[in-house]
Amino acid sequence: MYTELLANIAILVLAGFVGFAVISKVPNTLHTPLMSGTNAIHGIVVLGALVVLGHLPGDAPWSIKIILFVALVFGTLNVVGGFVVTDRMLAMFKPKKDAVKVSAEKGADS
Repeated sequence: MYTELLANIAILVLAGFVGFAVISKVPNTLHTPLMSGTNAIHGIVVLGALVVLGHLPGDAPWSIKIILFVALVFGTLNVVGGFVVTDRMLAMFKPKKDAVKVSAEKGADS
């Protein structure tokens, strides 16, 4: 039992190092598309949690149902928050309306 736990912890730590190495190599211009892809993956996780919650037998312990529901809520918050942050990041690249008006007025004055 301890061998399996130790193996799982080792995989988790190695996955953390690999994830850090991969993400740190991503240029700044690719962070927004990378976040959108990650949000899509989290959406699949939420869908899987819904399927598992729907297929639980009626006599399943309440503790499992509560933990699964809390995980589902946190996963949903993660997806929604990720899309909000991605939308705000994309909004930074759009020109401001006032700046467009000022540049149009300068062009008309010339």
